[in-house]
Amino acid sequence: MRERKIETMLVKQVKAAGGMTLKLISPGMAGVPDRIVLLPGGRILFVELKAPGEKPRPLQRKRHEQLAALGFQVLVIDNAEAIQEVLN
Repeated sequence: MRERKIETMLVKQVKAAGGMTLKLISPGMAGVPDRIVLLPGGRILFVELKAPGEKPRPLQRKRHEQLAALGFQVLVIDNAEAIQEVLN
């Protein structure tokens, strides 16, 4: 399964749950996660999408650590089953 297909599934499932997924593009800062997920109840998390078995690059891991240090949840999703973790 390709990364794009997993991303499409994430967008659809979050929308069905009443949330939003915003594409994150940050020209001044490389390595930021792919999506910001906004869920009902004020829950915000960042999602990095990968093809099955792929892992974040070192710069992406650094950005994830920076966001986590600020108190944000960052998830790496590389399969359709992991999308449920976002919704829980």
